[in-house]
Parts: sequence; structure tokens; C-alpha cells
Amino acid sequence: MSDFAKFIRNIPDFPEPGISFKDITPLLGNGAVFYAAVEVFANYYKHKVVDVIVGIESRGFIFASAVAHRLGVGFVPVRKKGKLPYHTYQVTYDLEYGNDILTIHQDAFPEGTRVLICDDLLATGGTLSATVELVDKLGGDIVGIALLIELTELDGREKLGDLDIFSLIKY
Repeated sequence: MSDFAKFIRNIPDFPEPGISFKDITPLLGNGAVFYAAVEVFANYYKHKVVDVIVGIESRGFIFASAVAHRLGVGFVPVRKKGKLPYHTYQVTYDLEYGNDILTIHQDAFPEGTRVLICDDLLATGGTLSATVELVDKLGGDIVGIALLIELTELDGREKLGDLDIFSLIKY
């Protein structure tokens, strides 16, 4: 399985006019395709040393936890402000229509932990750059960023410096 894009549904003008939303639920709902996507991620990272996978709320949790399970490593959630119950670090980041806050537990992993960040989509790079900042606050060593979808025309990679970014689908 290599053409994961045919399992992504485009929803025009969602959540607002001019946006073409990438709906991943057809991919997730097909067991063989979802399994294949997780296997591609796991095979790409199996020879790199990864201690934990950081997943970003909410769709990033799906892939991050599955890949963490497949690699036999821990899963660390990055969530919106007010969703994590313990002491957190937080980062404010810009959205197209305002800003938001992401958080991570202050004890999510020890300094020097090798971290793979996993999310469903890279667009402008705001959410991922905020997550990188949170991992840096904890002293994590970022091994790479794994993405289901990358919207290349939005140049989100530019906000992420020279980090190793692996995307299954590019638009």
C-alpha cells in the first residue's frame, strides 16, 4: 500500500470558506490501510533510537499512540490548555484566525529523551513549532517529525528548521 491519498476525503469550504479540509476518517476506517500507514511509520523509524512519541491533540493522538505501540515506546500527549491534569509547560502559538495554547506535563519525560513527534497534518507549521518548543523546554532530543499529510504550498517546514520530517502524503 503506497497510495494513502486516495483514502483522504477533501471537504471544500470547511471549517470556513476557502479551506479544503483533509478528512482522514476514510483512512482510519479501513483497517488494512490504517495498519499499512502505521507500518510505514514504524518501518521508517525502527532503526532510529526513539524513547517516546509525542502526539498532538487530537488527530495526532491516533497515529502517535499506534506507532508508539508498534515500536514498543511510550506515548506523551500535547494538549490544549486546561486539558492536562498536572503541572504543565505551555506555549502560545498563532493560528490563521487568532492564537491558541498547547501544553505538556512538566514531567512527561526526562531531559535527553529521544522524541519522535507525530501528527496528522502539517499546514502552516504553527502547531508543530509550538510542540517543538514544548519538547525543547523539557530538554528532549527530537529524532524527527512523522506526518500523515503535508500541505507543501503552505511552507510549514520552514518553521521547523532542519528537523527530519517524514510525510506519507504531500499535497
